[in-house]
Amino acid sequence: MHPWHRLPQKWILQRSKRISLGFGIAAVETEDIRQLSTLPGLSDDSCAVGLLRVEEQQVPITTTTVHRRQYRTDRDSVTPIHEMIRKLESQGVVSKARSPFNSPIWPVRKSSGEWRLTVDYRALNEVTPPLSAAVPDMLELQYELESKAAKWYATIDIANAFFSIPLAAECRAQFAFTWKGIQYTWNRLPQGWKHSPTICHGLIQTALEKGEAPEHLQYIDDIIVWGNTAGEVFEKGEKIIQILLKAGFAIKRSKVKGPAQEIQFLGVKWQDGRRQIPTEVINKIIAMSPPTSKKETQAFLGAIGFWRMHIPEYSQIVSPLYLVTRKKNDFHWGPEQQQAFAQIKQEIAHAVALGPVRTGPEVKNVLYSAAGNNGLSWSLWQKVPGETRGRPLGFWSRSYRGSEANYTPTEKEILAAYEGLQAASEVIGTETQLLLAPRLPVLGWMFKGKVPSTHHATDTTWSKWIALITQRARIGNPNRPGILEIITNWPEGETFGLSFEEEEEQVTRAEEAPPYNELPETERQYALFTDGSCRIVGANRKWKAAVWSPTRRVAQATEGQGGSSQIAELKAIQLALDIAEREKWPRLYLYTDSWMVANALWGWLNRWKKANWQRRGKPIWAAEIWQDIAARVEKLTVKVRHVDAHVSKSQANEEHHNNEQVDKAAKVKVSQVDLDWQHKGEVFLARWAHDASGHQGRDATYRWARDRGVDLTMDNISQVIHNCETCAAIKQAKRVKPLWYGGRWLKYRYGEAWQIDYITLPQTRQGKRYVLTMVEATTGWLETYPVPHATARNTILGLEKQVLWRHGTPERIESDNGTHFKNGLINTWAREHGIEWIYHIPYHAPAAGKVERCNGLLKTTLKALGGGTFKNWELNLAKATWMVNTRGSINRAGPAQSEPLHTVDGDKVPVVHMKGILGKTVWINPTSSKGRPIRGIVFAQGPGSTCMQYWARRLEQEIDGVMRIFGGVQQLRKPRESASALLAYAWEIRILLASVMRNHSVCEGVLARKKNIRPHPCLLQKATDGYLTFSDNNLLWGIYME
Repeated sequence: MHPWHRLPQKWILQRSKRISLGFGIAAVETEDIRQLSTLPGLSDDSCAVGLLRVEEQQVPITTTTVHRRQYRTDRDSVTPIHEMIRKLESQGVVSKARSPFNSPIWPVRKSSGEWRLTVDYRALNEVTPPLSAAVPDMLELQYELESKAAKWYATIDIANAFFSIPLAAECRAQFAFTWKGIQYTWNRLPQGWKHSPTICHGLIQTALEKGEAPEHLQYIDDIIVWGNTAGEVFEKGEKIIQILLKAGFAIKRSKVKGPAQEIQFLGVKWQDGRRQIPTEVINKIIAMSPPTSKKETQAFLGAIGFWRMHIPEYSQIVSPLYLVTRKKNDFHWGPEQQQAFAQIKQEIAHAVALGPVRTGPEVKNVLYSAAGNNGLSWSLWQKVPGETRGRPLGFWSRSYRGSEANYTPTEKEILAAYEGLQAASEVIGTETQLLLAPRLPVLGWMFKGKVPSTHHATDTTWSKWIALITQRARIGNPNRPGILEIITNWPEGETFGLSFEEEEEQVTRAEEAPPYNELPETERQYALFTDGSCRIVGANRKWKAAVWSPTRRVAQATEGQGGSSQIAELKAIQLALDIAEREKWPRLYLYTDSWMVANALWGWLNRWKKANWQRRGKPIWAAEIWQDIAARVEKLTVKVRHVDAHVSKSQANEEHHNNEQVDKAAKVKVSQVDLDWQHKGEVFLARWAHDASGHQGRDATYRWARDRGVDLTMDNISQVIHNCETCAAIKQAKRVKPLWYGGRWLKYRYGEAWQIDYITLPQTRQGKRYVLTMVEATTGWLETYPVPHATARNTILGLEKQVLWRHGTPERIESDNGTHFKNGLINTWAREHGIEWIYHIPYHAPAAGKVERCNGLLKTTLKALGGGTFKNWELNLAKATWMVNTRGSINRAGPAQSEPLHTVDGDKVPVVHMKGILGKTVWINPTSSKGRPIRGIVFAQGPGSTCMQYWARRLEQEIDGVMRIFGGVQQLRKPRESASALLAYAWEIRILLASVMRNHSVCEGVLARKKNIRPHPCLLQKATDGYLTFSDNNLLWGIYME
């Protein structure tokens, strides 16, 4: 259970206090403390604008002209905005201009009731060149401020900071706007432009560094200082104000707050290093009425979402509210939504303060993690001696994503711990010790060195978990590892844990044994090291328990079947007790690396005995063994010490060496000694980096890991690459490059081999965001199929509609190893259709060269048709596919062409030669044209052109060849007459093509219905002119004979 509890909100004010509120910054001040607002040089003008003493700034200039008309604005804003523009013009901030650019004004009302002049630069922002961001993360600033644990604060807000930064003349035209028929532009940095915060933050930071400002935190134009006394804070604030005024900025008197013990910064109330939800925010949220539309629900979620770190299991509470905001769902406010709405408001009203972040050896950082039915949750707490309950540093939660809901219970707990470690590292750093408290054991799986056979998560995901957790555990000294799992090693699925209240109780350690190296020589003969292990051998689970005597240098072991590693640990204790009783030892010193054994013998046995070996009405796990151990411990003095098994060889002492000996003796099958745990963790880390970086070489993997703050050795990377099966397959593929790139397609005819893939595009209003691309291997013909999700069912549907029904059943399909291709459903479907499904070598792009090439062409074409973006890509998909299929040049033919483009009367046209029949050249053209076809335009709707070429080539080999390829229809007569007789049988050829389009086999039944299928009325008339057209629903063909 998570220690969710409510701490009372207390307003601790000093004597003679008054509350000052202005411009969103509130502070509690005292009358006998000098305030920063009394300093000289501060402005009382509400429209004060400074001018930074720097060169005019060169900012990125867009190469695309953006012109947007002014839309209607709020009537209440007209007069204030007009007066503001006049004021800014008199101050030189804006000036009249004539520019091809124009953006609409977008007035914004402040919380104080005043209006802010902003311009809607969204269209301009889309085409503005990028600029590296330098604005710090707001959450990171809050974490850092928490760690200060200060008593006094002061805040400074620069007045109109953007308007204080001059712009170069050549950069001003793009910021033009129109007001009351007059066009203006900005001479200073405008609000609403995407790079303004970055530029402003950087210039203010430079000015403060140049002036050697005291310690502070800055977020664009908001600055906070802190200290333990009011005088210290006043001196820091005064120094920073002088630096800013000297640089040319203006500071309003009303925007300077403090020194004070309570203050607001970035919308959060701060007191004693703790961040709280401001009272006015709580009152505003509580006063909100139930939403009546999706938009109102989204507004409510936006208001409470900023405070989610204060709410335990926030994600699970508000999940019913998120359901009604989805596009595919109609708005329906039911009992579940009302209950969630009321509950989250109640949670906001009783939200706890977070922090401060304390440091020191006596501080315990505890991370509680849990995986529920609907999602993950974790929380970080700190506790120091003297506190009955710890202080929370944050609550996190989220729902399961994708396949995470299908993970095993152990994998879900590991995922929760993994996410919690990442969040905790941002708050307390990575150098402090962290007590990990999951519901199921985690560290044991991380250090086993192999992925369990029943796992659902991918090997890459497991490598990622192992890499982070083992690296975090290695940080620290031998007696204080980076991560310490404070729960016992309970078997998975057993109710064998303690409640939070029980865990908080101090375990009596009166019988704790001293470290082995401190044990007197006369007492070492009574010391035994114990361990147990379990593994599956064949179809059975086998366990082994062992005891090691460091003085005799011998081990004794016992084995059995059907147990677990926890059973083996208990059997090892029984074996040690057997030895002590048999040899009549006066006392026994037990050394074990199992927290379960140590905690039980330290004090839990007495607690369980008093509870009649039950917990919550149920027998505890392995009660009979525990009863036997408890009875024997009463007759023998037993002292227990926990040995840390996860220590590097360089830091291991005699105690750790003895524990390693018993660990070897407890192995079920000892064929070779495994790597020590540190090297094992480094190998896992190297394997994760190699996989995540895309199976690059040794040096590239090393650089990739170094750039992400991970230290690896070249030897470990080389070892991982040497053992990598994927890299071996890539090397093998490169050795047979000629066969792979060209020769492998020579044995296939048209339509027998395809490469397929998915590309991701922006989601449309219909919910589609993926396109299944299918490329015919011999010609490069492209088929596309848009879908909402990349799934196996959509893959099969797209193949049947676009490939099987149009081009016939292929013999071979190639794809990558994605879950939408590599699964049982796809394998069954391919087997039923007699298709050989080949999976490409991962991270080897040439293996999928044809489909990757078409993917790039398709994306480029879609972007061109969308005016530089993927806007309306679904509407443009058919045209883009047509353009990809008709690509070609004078030197190379496109998929819809049999030869390169020829020049006829100045036009480049595709041609198809029909040698051996009429001796004429055939051009394929759209049937939409009347009379003679338009030269240079290729008709490529569906597989039309390719099938037409295929039909033309087969006619060279007589119609009997066509019959053999399309099913061997005996009713189709073999024409032996002239060219006009050949044309007369075109309607029978049409039946063949139509049946392929409809996925019908060409059989007697199809030909029996030929009375309902009529040849084109212009067939005979146009035959004499050399122009023949025949149609079948959406499939139209045109042949022009020259």
